[in-house]
Amino acid sequence: MTQDHTPLSSGLHARRAAVQLLRGVFEEKEQLSLLLNSGVLDRLEPADRARAQRLATTTLREVGRADVVISQFVEKMPPDVALNILRLAVVELCVEGEAPHGVVDSAVNLMKRSGRSPRMAGLANAVLRKVATEGPQMWGDIPASPLPKWLRPRVVHLFDEATVQGIEAAHLAGAPLDITLRDESKAEHWAEQLGAEVLPTGSLRVTRSVQVTDLPGFNEGAWWIQDAAAAMAARMLNVQKGETVLDMCAAPGGKTMQLAATGADVTALDISADRMAWVEENLQRTGLMAKLMVEDALNAPDDVLYDAILLDAPCSATGTIRRHPDLPYAKDGTQLNELFALQGDMIDTAVGLLKPGGRLVFCTCSLLFDEGERQAKTAMQRHGLTEIEQELPGMEPEWRSRVGGLRLSPSYWADRGGMDGFFMIAMRKPE
Repeated sequence: MTQDHTPLSSGLHARRAAVQLLRGVFEEKEQLSLLLNSGVLDRLEPADRARAQRLATTTLREVGRADVVISQFVEKMPPDVALNILRLAVVELCVEGEAPHGVVDSAVNLMKRSGRSPRMAGLANAVLRKVATEGPQMWGDIPASPLPKWLRPRVVHLFDEATVQGIEAAHLAGAPLDITLRDESKAEHWAEQLGAEVLPTGSLRVTRSVQVTDLPGFNEGAWWIQDAAAAMAARMLNVQKGETVLDMCAAPGGKTMQLAATGADVTALDISADRMAWVEENLQRTGLMAKLMVEDALNAPDDVLYDAILLDAPCSATGTIRRHPDLPYAKDGTQLNELFALQGDMIDTAVGLLKPGGRLVFCTCSLLFDEGERQAKTAMQRHGLTEIEQELPGMEPEWRSRVGGLRLSPSYWADRGGMDGFFMIAMRKPE
């Protein structure tokens, strides 16, 4: 059957783009952030563009529940193209609360346009009419979407079933907007201006839906977006004014700005020129200063030694699934061993760039101990590093890892919006 090229009716533009995004993640294993910059949404009006992104993100977050609902009304799950259309429609009916007639009609039209057989269009019509009647009632009884099969057993082994269920619930809830201030002494002022809560760690949290660039203080660079957990890593380095500091893997620049705000002499390094442009843009907006270096961290110049280094190493990013629900489907765990080796090499390079007695904070936004505790333990053994134990604002006793450092879980602060999963540790080089 040839595809239908007749003009799109009202309401189909955003849905078709959302299905294209889902196909890119589920079938082509592309990350959503890359797809959003690939031109898929370029021809849409701003409202349709925002709707397509929201629908795709919500469907990725709810795909486990959506598949359970679909399975109740089909003998076997349909092919990928048809399945993604059904998933989107189920989410619209059960989460978005859209009118059934429009959702069903759009799904049938998308099936026809996808080149699927007439039988698939008929399947969509029959299944979704049943979902419209029965789906919302069963939705709340279906557990949160589980971690993917390549990840879940690893995390259960490291934590326990109850903790993992809490992490999955946090992923389903999504993430609020966290803010780091250029001048943290003005936290109460900006909390009032932004309608935000001051978190125990010093970050501000906005829980309502907002347009970031329209908020007070954005244009004048009084603050930047940064998860509360990520913001703790720079605080752990305890940088002092006048110290020489290297931010390895610096983009998009949140930690660089934190370090620069202390008055330290900061160098920001990243392998990507495009991503380093974000760092430069953020520094200009906030009026903060740092030297920028586009370079592979493993080839960082060694003609300068630093008092302190922050290494936020490349990792599986499994601690950020609540912000990036595409990650479990765009990745499959096959790159983990390469990442483990790269992290170890980066730590070795960082230690070589430290002055005697210098400080290193190593952190990863991962749930896996191989990217956190084990890396830190073996690095301390290789280089004779010692942990720098300290109390940070808002730090809770259960965050302390068994082998040193802090192990943060997305399930912490679940009642107030949660946090990303992070491991971080401060270590000192021998004199």
